[in-house]
Amino acid sequence: METLARWGATMSELTQDEAFLTLYSDLAREGPGAAADLGWALSVAGTPAQARICDAGCGSGADTLTLAKERPQAQITGVDKIAQFVAAAQKRVAPFGERVQIRQGDMARLDGPYDLIWCAGALYFLGVTEGLRAWRGALAEGGRVAFSEPCLLARPSDAARAFWAEYPQITDMAGIRARIADAGYRVLGENLQIGAAWENYYLPMERRIASLRPGATGPLADALDAAEAEIARWRAAPSEIAYALIVVAPE
Repeated sequence: METLARWGATMSELTQDEAFLTLYSDLAREGPGAAADLGWALSVAGTPAQARICDAGCGSGADTLTLAKERPQAQITGVDKIAQFVAAAQKRVAPFGERVQIRQGDMARLDGPYDLIWCAGALYFLGVTEGLRAWRGALAEGGRVAFSEPCLLARPSDAARAFWAEYPQITDMAGIRARIADAGYRVLGENLQIGAAWENYYLPMERRIASLRPGATGPLADALDAAEAEIARWRAAPSEIAYALIVVAPE
């Protein structure tokens, strides 16, 4: 679970924010995911061909791009608060023209109306219950939300618990369902992202770390160290580290 805060307040060649952005620059993804999982979510949600879709917390646009391909007649809006990611996503989706827009903004304050709000690995910033409540007014009639959330599997090992130590709010699937119900939603479908979705994130990051390591000092070195440590914790229990991918609808 990458954070800026854990990298401290040391200032030298780069600030901690600049170090974070340097690490993530040119990466295809800012979190685990796979195109096939997004296709599954669209199917479960029954997202129509001409849907209005929001990619909330879109990052540099990996899933926005997949949404545009999966629903070639849809109107798609990506929203992210980080200007560098917004610029990268805008460049990425430019071939799709006006039907795919990326804007800088707060995903807690979506306008809509949307037939689908997709949020890959970012809802935890708001909280499952809090985020779903905030998005209810942005959904069109019959609208759905599809999101991924850290999920503790049954009988987790010490290694799995260590991986999620920085996210003490994590629960098992039953706990996620309870948070969904508290928001006034029902579950339409659920799946687990294990293995490939995480490889899609961590393997390119390993290559990025290796390219940046020579000469890295200060906050950048700290950022690389933190990312390497996170990857090592994942490698200690890759079959136990999961996101729950869930499609929900308001009651």
